Amino acid sequence: MATAVTPPRGMRDFLPADKATRERALGIIRSSFAAHGFDEIETPVMEDTARLHSGLGGDNEKLGFAVLKRGLAPADLTAAAEADDLLSLADLGLRFDLTVPLARFYASHRADLPTVFRSIQIAPVWRAERPQKGRYRQFMQCDIDIIGEAGPLAEIELITATVAALDNLGLTGCSIRINDRRILSSLLAFWNVPSNLYERALITLDKLDKIRVDGVVAELRTLGIDAPGIEDTLMEITKVGWGLRESGEEQPAWLDEAAYEDLLILKAALPDARLEFDPTLVRGMGYYTGTIFEIAHPDLGYSLGGGGRYDGMIGRFLGSDVPACGFSIGFERIVDLLAGDDGTAENAVVLVHEKDADPAALVRLKGALVAGGLRVRLEKRTKNLKALLERAGAAGYGRFAVVADETVTADELVFKPLGD
Repeated sequence: MATAVTPPRGMRDFLPADKATRERALGIIRSSFAAHGFDEIETPVMEDTARLHSGLGGDNEKLGFAVLKRGLAPADLTAAAEADDLLSLADLGLRFDLTVPLARFYASHRADLPTVFRSIQIAPVWRAERPQKGRYRQFMQCDIDIIGEAGPLAEIELITATVAALDNLGLTGCSIRINDRRILSSLLAFWNVPSNLYERALITLDKLDKIRVDGVVAELRTLGIDAPGIEDTLMEITKVGWGLRESGEEQPAWLDEAAYEDLLILKAALPDARLEFDPTLVRGMGYYTGTIFEIAHPDLGYSLGGGGRYDGMIGRFLGSDVPACGFSIGFERIVDLLAGDDGTAENAVVLVHEKDADPAALVRLKGALVAGGLRVRLEKRTKNLKALLERAGAAGYGRFAVVADETVTADELVFKPLGD
């Protein structure tokens, strides 16, 4: 029986054309972030298990891949299984996001970093997801974070840099949905929700666009949350926008005024970012403490990235709180929207040669073209030349030339489009 040769479930191989598209997109994102004053760092793919499972990663901690300690005996496995404590057998784990490693990195290197540190992290992460369309067990994250800036300047810089990256990628029609965790807390307090039910209530509220008002009300009731006027409040918040100050009407009793004022500052500072105030926006990570935001697109039913302020996380490592805010682009979702042709095919050429062509002559021709700034592939002529050229075109090559026996210099080559 043949051995399976596919990648592990939820992980993928990338053919040359796909890899080229991904690298082009990553290059654009990197250069866009760097242009806005962010510096790239690198952290290990693994962190200590205790750190990964310290409560900083929210629900993602449940999806982490653990690395077993060396030298374990069968009895150790049996005892841990009987105690339902298999995690105690691991001392390391693959990172499931880039935020926890960043918090550790900052705590480790704070003395060597500027007072306000603007970081770029672009790297793969791993989660034990149930593989399905758009969800993978290994995927790329593209994060920018600002540590040490407590004011709105952090959010303004993060959103500005992210919008620039989206524009440079050629993605149009995107907007930024924005809210504040303080507004959500104020809303739950207005409903008299016990603090121990906050996170579960927010998970339900986050479904508003899918299960509508009636569905949210019904699910909240199953949690024992049934304050008078919940349905009316939900109807109200679905209609709330930026016009609260101009309406002249009494401000909603559930609105946190200070948080809303901070959001207005962002809107005024970012007139071209298409900010949309959405008091139902939750974001799943429990470590957010203030502003939260997501990238929305009118043609897609899912976000293309998001982030927010997480002022309490780094203090877990340092013993004193440090303000922090971050934005992550959903690379795997965005790269699927990009066109494969990046305009470089014209500069990628194929030289088709006969089987018995002089290798030295071929190398000289190739070297001259490479020196002139071209990308060059040598291909031995086959009976099915059309199929050969089609494969080259799919790999990103745009032109070809046939090397004749009498060809001496690169100037003698006659290039034709691969489509001909």
